[in-house]
Amino acid sequence: MRGKWAAGIQPRYFAWVIKDKLAVSERPGGYARSHRRVRRQEEIIWLREQGFTLVVSLLVSTHNLHAYEELHMRSAHLPFAPADDPRAFLPGFYESLRGWLAGGETVLVHQDELGDRLLGAVGGYLLWSGRLTAGSQAIEVVERLVHRQMGPAGRELVALAPAL
Repeated sequence: MRGKWAAGIQPRYFAWVIKDKLAVSERPGGYARSHRRVRRQEEIIWLREQGFTLVVSLLVSTHNLHAYEELHMRSAHLPFAPADDPRAFLPGFYESLRGWLAGGETVLVHQDELGDRLLGAVGGYLLWSGRLTAGSQAIEVVERLVHRQMGPAGRELVALAPAL
């Protein structure tokens, strides 16, 4: 690959949650009808070129996992379905994130779209890990970082964090 595309392209709705350590985005390549194989490849290349060492997919399906492997990008699959009980899912997710970050990983977490469940989960992590001290602060910080408002579903996930 040569030229400006050699470095890939940034995933859509990419945002750092913890600078140079933890980021979120839409699923590389897009989701549903907007998913494009070539775009997925270019976005994974960009992640690799930016020093990401792990992509964490919260998708229910195994979409993209083969693409990460083909492009020599480590990945983890932690499915978080809309019907899943967050009280059962979040503690393991938070422990995994803490371990990866403490181990020096640079992590991208994604679902199909950058929506409330993803935003609430990472906002809750900031609160659970002690990086922030109040749920309202976690919500405000995440909203500012991603340039969008977190809805009720995301706010509920943040509110669960202190009890986990």
